[in-house]
Amino acid sequence: MSLPPSQESPHERHAEFVAALTASHGRLLGYLMGLLGRRHDAEDVLQRASLLMWQKFGDFATGTDFVAWASTFCFYEAKNFLRLMARSPLCFDDDLLATLARERLDDLPSREQRLAALEDCFARLGPAQKELLRSVYLSDDAIASLAAQLNRAPQTIYNKLNQLRRLLAECVARRLSEEIA
Repeated sequence: MSLPPSQESPHERHAEFVAALTASHGRLLGYLMGLLGRRHDAEDVLQRASLLMWQKFGDFATGTDFVAWASTFCFYEAKNFLRLMARSPLCFDDDLLATLARERLDDLPSREQRLAALEDCFARLGPAQKELLRSVYLSDDAIASLAAQLNRAPQTIYNKLNQLRRLLAECVARRLSEEIA
């Protein structure tokens, strides 16, 4: 039986927070990426939200849903981020952001299954296909600069990416339908 939060030592409470945040990091990051669109922005917002979560962790009731609690901090930090970022090409109003947040939150429980299916499908790709996807999704380089590095036309890269996305989406859909059946 665990002690109430008020009777736990600061070290125990810190360990509980770190464990909960670590376990939910991927889901929270995915939630923020759905709201913000860019991984770097989502990581920055999650870092700021994590600081606020730690400051307010005394209010968290042990045994309740940490992701639901933490996603509230993420939502308000994302909202603040979008308000402050004049460079953002999209300016969401509060109602749209709230709708997106609800939809992303509803998707969180099935996210782990989709990620596992995607990892399996990605593993089946050839080395060149994997490298192209990594080059596009793990760097901030524009498609034009990647095309120049590969000595290809940008449209060729876009076409190949669309083909790979479609291939992966079909594979993931098959894997998920196999799990349901």
